Amino acid sequence: MAPNFPLILTKNMTRPDSHRLSAYTASGGYNSWKKTLKELTPDQVIQTVKDSGLRGRGGAGFPCGLKWSFVPRQSEKPKYLACNADESEPGTFKDRMLMTRDPHMLIEGMAIAAFAIDCHLAFIYIRGEFALEAIILENALAEARAAGHLGKNIYGTGYELDMMVYRGAGAYIAGEETGMLESLEGKRAHPRIKPPFPAVVGLYGSPTVINNVETLANVPAIIENGAAWFAAIGTPKSTGTKLMNISGHVNRPGVVELPMGTKLMTIINDYCGGVWHNRKLKAVIPGGSSVPVLTAAECEEVTVDYDSLAAAGTMLGTAAIIVMDETTCMVQVASRLTRFYDEESCGQCTPCREGTAWAFKILDRLVHEGGEPHEIDLLLDICDNMGGRTICALADAAVGPIKSCIEKFRPEFDYAVRHGSPMKGRMADVPGFDVTATVGARG
Repeated sequence: MAPNFPLILTKNMTRPDSHRLSAYTASGGYNSWKKTLKELTPDQVIQTVKDSGLRGRGGAGFPCGLKWSFVPRQSEKPKYLACNADESEPGTFKDRMLMTRDPHMLIEGMAIAAFAIDCHLAFIYIRGEFALEAIILENALAEARAAGHLGKNIYGTGYELDMMVYRGAGAYIAGEETGMLESLEGKRAHPRIKPPFPAVVGLYGSPTVINNVETLANVPAIIENGAAWFAAIGTPKSTGTKLMNISGHVNRPGVVELPMGTKLMTIINDYCGGVWHNRKLKAVIPGGSSVPVLTAAECEEVTVDYDSLAAAGTMLGTAAIIVMDETTCMVQVASRLTRFYDEESCGQCTPCREGTAWAFKILDRLVHEGGEPHEIDLLLDICDNMGGRTICALADAAVGPIKSCIEKFRPEFDYAVRHGSPMKGRMADVPGFDVTATVGARG
């Protein structure tokens, strides 16, 4: 279907060789960078991004321009920009698409952000498994340098900027911004205690801005078209478009660019062809594995933006929409996700290190052997002793799916205590399970 809104992030995707500089410049690429250097001051760039309402697309949703403004104008130390391309959240693959198909959009967005904070060396910290994407980015940077978009005296303005790709070693925790800084410095990716915040004491102890790939890729369009143009898309508090990563039990999974505020069921039914195999929708994780799950009934009510999902008790996160049909065992969902967080905990904080391990042991036993009735409440007690008690948010990420799965699908956990899991057949067969409360209409 033809969109009735401007495509921002995917406008070049259908061009042949869209990852090449020639394809990017043919669509007006780097014009915003030229405009920035020749017509704007750093303060004007920051104010434009502030006025656009652009919020971080990496999960936290913090206002982008406001983050840039925290960097001190006067500093004896150099200032750095670090692009967080360590896309490791289960269900998330939007940044990978941007880096593969339109790397120059990211580079241009980084260049504008670097100018705004008076940075002259920027880093792209990329997930270690993204070998192809790292090569594509290296080639794109070489093209940009050769064409004079990076380097010394860019466009004759006297401004100097270079960028480099830094490959991580595959740790989920390196996606946490201070863990990423530790890794960039050649150390284990143990998150730092905050404050001080990276904007003041970041990479090598210097002021540093950290932004997600998708966040930075929006910047050229904002500079080109203006803050009001971007703010008019989406909702007042969730402006612009968003890349939706849809996976799981749908007929057409993939990445779709849509305005913030699009109905969740519209995304599932109209853009993804509905739930597969003509089954009913049971649950959706709307923002990646770390956010609380929604029941089918809740999915009917929400739109995909920060406020609507927060009101429903969950989060937008990375807009990684994981769809689950009526045959899904929620005990197994909780177990699999908890195993991931148990494996990826850096071990620095005791509540996270021990809590994720204990929770997984209980859930794994429920899945394969059954357990004791008190263990369900024990899981909730473990969650209460993890959330908000660690240096970074990994423990909170592990708690979200466990608590929401238990609270919204408790009969399945009660059944697993007696019989083990996963269930065979449809959940309507579970004694005492009110299927109408959690399972929606056929997609």
